[in-house]
Amino acid sequence: METHRIHPELLDRQVRVLVVGCGGTGSAVVGGLPYLHQSLAAHGHPGGLHVTVVDSDTISPANCVRQPFARSEIGLNKAIVLVNRLNLFWGLKWEAVTAHLRTGTFISRSYSGDDLRAHIVVGCVDTRAARATIRDAVGKWSTVSYWLDLGNNADSGQFILGEPLNDRNRRSNLRLRSAAELYSEIVDPSLDNDGEPSCSAVESLERQEPFVNQVLAQHALALMARLFRYGEISYHGGFVNLATGATSVLRIDPQGWRRTRRLSKHNPTVRRGQEDRSNGRAN
Repeated sequence: METHRIHPELLDRQVRVLVVGCGGTGSAVVGGLPYLHQSLAAHGHPGGLHVTVVDSDTISPANCVRQPFARSEIGLNKAIVLVNRLNLFWGLKWEAVTAHLRTGTFISRSYSGDDLRAHIVVGCVDTRAARATIRDAVGKWSTVSYWLDLGNNADSGQFILGEPLNDRNRRSNLRLRSAAELYSEIVDPSLDNDGEPSCSAVESLERQEPFVNQVLAQHALALMARLFRYGEISYHGGFVNLATGATSVLRIDPQGWRRTRRLSKHNPTVRRGQEDRSNGRAN
């Protein structure tokens, strides 16, 4: 069984994390990141995490059903509310960006211009077009180390940690393949559902089970915690189905990656049924 070792520089400096989207899954991830930050500090990490949350959406009444927002916060920006809450409670200096990730945005570990800086990008977006924007932002000449993608439908979903092919992560047999590389249909905007988001509490609950976002977020955070705590992982993602109680892991397996890519490319409908994968929505 193959293993992946953490990029060593992430153990020697503060780790910049960029969370894109803070709806149902994103807010659960953001709410759990302070615990990972505290764990790193307790084990002697020199800087822990610095988190930036990107989302232009405002809080609606439906968001108050299964997302951590109060009715008194309706109309306020989600990212600002979450980050201010965590900063006050934990004594942090994390940041909020009240915008959607733009097409053409460049994400780097050291770039100091108008674009964004991050070692790790966590994508919690609700369309394939948005996921494609993240793919482009962490690819090519970017120096992002990891892209953690989460997505779900009503009662199942996935989390996948990848090393996007860029100036930091060169081609190698064991480079962790990203969600977009393994499942090409999740970055195909033509497959997006153009339906509007649910506008009522009942519609919101019919679209998604109450706890699917939190379950996926906890699995993803646990994977990241193991990577930092032990310096290596033996899997880089997984699939969860709350309807059946089944979970499965995505192994670090170059042959398995090749099989998955072929199956996804030639028959994505069959592949999604076999893997219980998401339809691309995460909020």
